[in-house]
Amino acid sequence: MRFLADMGVAMRVVEWLRDQGYDARHLREEELHRLPDVQIFRKAVTENRVLLTFDLDFGEIVASSGRQKVNVVLFRLRDTRTPHVIERLKVVLQEAGPALEQGAVVVVEESRFRIRRLPIGT
Repeated sequence: MRFLADMGVAMRVVEWLRDQGYDARHLREEELHRLPDVQIFRKAVTENRVLLTFDLDFGEIVASSGRQKVNVVLFRLRDTRTPHVIERLKVVLQEAGPALEQGAVVVVEESRFRIRRLPIGT
């Protein structure tokens, strides 16, 4: 799996993913920190990357994207400290990895996560 981290995601999360053997990039590394959300979404789709974000706007973007293959991990956490985000992501990758490879939005909360398989309506 390949990942693209939005600006709200700490660089240390990307570094952790790399340590686990994943291909992970952060918008900051590519100097794209001011890229509009729609273009971030397109970049993730074009590069076949799972988008990691705290930005709820991506839920609407996914819903209006039609039938594009897209994968988003949307964090809805009260505790946004990096170690906690990594622990939640670790669980998601272990349990929802196959769904993310096929096209899904995974909403990550404090004690659970929800998978919405895509395209919506199938």
